[in-house]
Amino acid sequence: MARILITDDDSAIRRSLELHYRELGHDVVTAANARDAMDHIEAALPDAVISDIRMPGEDGIHLLGRIRQSRPDLPVIIMTAYHDLDSTISAMQGGAVDYVPKPIDIDEMNAALARALGDADGGGEGAGEEGDNTLILEPGDGSTVIIGLSPAMQNVFKQIALVSQSRATVLIEGESGTGKELVARAIHQASANSTAPFMAVNCAALVEDLLESEMFGHVRGAFTGAVSAHKGKLEMVGDGTLFLDEIAELSPAMQGKLLRALEAREYTPVGSTEVKTSEARFIAATNADLAGRVADGLFREDLYYRLKVMLIETPPLRARRICIPALCNHLLLRINRDLQRRIKGVTGETMDCLMAYPWPGNVRELENVLMKAAVVERGPMINALSLPDEIREFSGPDVAHQADETEIFSLKEMERRHILHVLEHTNWHKGKACEILGISRPKLQRHIEEFGLAPN
Repeated sequence: MARILITDDDSAIRRSLELHYRELGHDVVTAANARDAMDHIEAALPDAVISDIRMPGEDGIHLLGRIRQSRPDLPVIIMTAYHDLDSTISAMQGGAVDYVPKPIDIDEMNAALARALGDADGGGEGAGEEGDNTLILEPGDGSTVIIGLSPAMQNVFKQIALVSQSRATVLIEGESGTGKELVARAIHQASANSTAPFMAVNCAALVEDLLESEMFGHVRGAFTGAVSAHKGKLEMVGDGTLFLDEIAELSPAMQGKLLRALEAREYTPVGSTEVKTSEARFIAATNADLAGRVADGLFREDLYYRLKVMLIETPPLRARRICIPALCNHLLLRINRDLQRRIKGVTGETMDCLMAYPWPGNVRELENVLMKAAVVERGPMINALSLPDEIREFSGPDVAHQADETEIFSLKEMERRHILHVLEHTNWHKGKACEILGISRPKLQRHIEEFGLAPN
């Protein structure tokens, strides 16, 4: 068993965690502030530290820095009720081994502590694979903001923080409209090369010849209309970040040229024999099944593995419906600014419609729907009649099963029925079920055993 130091100015949280880990057999010491925590670290020599990030006086980030100086090998887990990307980046880049949001899911904290203490299993299969309550948007000042209110998005934050500390190539997978480019921008902005350019190339928007010129540049006379030399984005970005969107659409020839740029850091402008070198960081994104394209012989396997050094997945909105109210509030702020409106929110009936719809276009589609509704709405609240017919009238398979209104069930029975419905909806894919339900894999397994659920 280990000695654990728990630091939080909230006495209830300190006491709850202390009792929990004492019950598991650990030796626990507690501190209400960073000063007392450092005294315990010097005197009690804990094996791991769990610390809040926001405390009176010295906060958890400063405490983390002091621990890194005095005990660089001591694992620190940061916990916080503030679910912002900057805090996650500060904690992870400052040396925290994990970052757990409040309210604390004890299964997630157990898994984080197990990893910190060297348990490779992390305390249970699929720990941390939870549902999402996430907003991804880009404000008008050009900076990138990603707001996550769930353990699942906190995991994306951790990945952004970790990959931003290296120059490793990143592949971002997710459906259209889930914010892949914003994740790429966040990685760039958190990196040591954030002052260098970030440039994006849409691999599906240009024919092959123009795409090659856009990426690698061309010399004068390289093709009809090339009246002067043109620098490609790979040269202009320098040691910044080149974001390749819709990477699955690259032709075989362009795949080979990109592979050379990744492997040898070399490329040749169109029409030239001069070999140039690049120090750019590559981030690619796709909404296609890239592994499937490799299996079908449509995408080079060697390029696929070169791109997939680090993989980040952006989940679809239908797998995180609980985020829709928060998304509406934030997106309406932007819409009010752009349209010079004063929409205060949406009615309850409207929210019911938005929560039921499966959103194939994800966050981008939600924003477009809200913008169109704001244009036609005359009142301060968006009414359901301002929504498109297909959203207002949706009653498809993605709507959770509703019991007959004449039947009355206990809360426990409703919970059992809903969990069973989600499991059947996902064909008993527990990872997907966890995303929809917003619970951890160990917690889902406990419910399955408690309710005696099994596939038909």
